[in-house]
Amino acid sequence: MGERWQAVDDYIAGHLLGADDALAATLANNEKHGLPPIDVSPAQGKMLFLLAQMAGARRILEVGTLGGTSTIWLARALPEDGLLVTLELEAHHAAVARENLERAGVSAKVDIRTGPAADSLAAMAAGDPFDFVFMDADKQNNALYVAEAIRLGRSGTTIIVDNVVREGGVLDAESRDERILGTRALFDMLSADPRLDSTAVQTVGAKGWDGFVLARVR
Repeated sequence: MGERWQAVDDYIAGHLLGADDALAATLANNEKHGLPPIDVSPAQGKMLFLLAQMAGARRILEVGTLGGTSTIWLARALPEDGLLVTLELEAHHAAVARENLERAGVSAKVDIRTGPAADSLAAMAAGDPFDFVFMDADKQNNALYVAEAIRLGRSGTTIIVDNVVREGGVLDAESRDERILGTRALFDMLSADPRLDSTAVQTVGAKGWDGFVLARVR
């Protein structure tokens, strides 16, 4: 089934996305520098781009940069005077991402901050709000990250959290996997927080069976 999912993703990309030299170079550079191949797929990246545009985003927050594939998609959605703040734990990943963003021509719009995301978020004052937030980092802290996104956002801020199905692992109440425990805690938080309207959608494709949360601050 995985091969079939990959073939459909290739069909979608071939018909709706086309060739993208900057993103191809990004993936090649990530591999060269030993980054894990866990970037968003082309179809998922284009979805983020479109959602950010639909939200009219001028300020975007990303938790989890890796090599910058999703960062490039989101930065492309911004107007010329827009800003994307992206948080990355690993200094090596951040350095590779800077190379990729420069090559893709979007580095002027992006502020990469290194260190634990919880610390970077706590250091941010609630000033100019973020319009759009994308989270794809350590899953055990997702509930905390969403709470911070609410604090740093506004009424209408869009929040996307990736990897919330985990091949059905989210159903396992007995799991000891911190990623699944964190994902279940996220769902508990979303169901109880009156400040959010939210849903989750399962996905299949090049990244296997997973899904994402889509939420909006009331």
